[in-house]
Amino acid sequence: VVSCGILFGGLFLFLTDRYSPHEHFIKGPEGADPGNLKRIWLFVIAITIHNLPEGLAVGVGFGGGDIKNGLTLATGIGLQNIPEGLVVALALKTEGYSPLRAFFIALATGLVEPVGGLVGASVITIARPLLPWGLSFAAGAMLFVISDEIIPESHRKGFEKEATFGVMIGFVVMMILDLTLG
Repeated sequence: VVSCGILFGGLFLFLTDRYSPHEHFIKGPEGADPGNLKRIWLFVIAITIHNLPEGLAVGVGFGGGDIKNGLTLATGIGLQNIPEGLVVALALKTEGYSPLRAFFIALATGLVEPVGGLVGASVITIARPLLPWGLSFAAGAMLFVISDEIIPESHRKGFEKEATFGVMIGFVVMMILDLTLG
């Protein structure tokens, strides 16, 4: 069950990545033909797409009935959303958007997370046997994003060691959060 869920989660993100126009800082445009969309909006779409599995994970965590598990997931994902939103806002600011407009657009990229959370919690609440599928699906989707995008992009500009230690420190912080909140 877990293996299939992980594979389905990764496949879902792969297909979303392939058929949705979006842009990455280093790799550039990907997915379907963006038409007349500006590059900055492709980046905003990419961030929004990648927030969906995070919301699903939190929703499944809370929907499973274990509040501590849900809080741990929500805290970890919420913490990483701060720099993510800052990157979006700063990118928009450099494109000439006002600070207030950049802030609200960056905030909007995260609105897919509560939607994903509601979907995840609803499905798990209604059909409890789907909990392992839901958690493993969310894990597979996040593993896909990490492996396909975050790690390669963090290793492209000569900061491989710093990026590697950043991943390691991130794991340690998550373990500490799990121990203290879980």
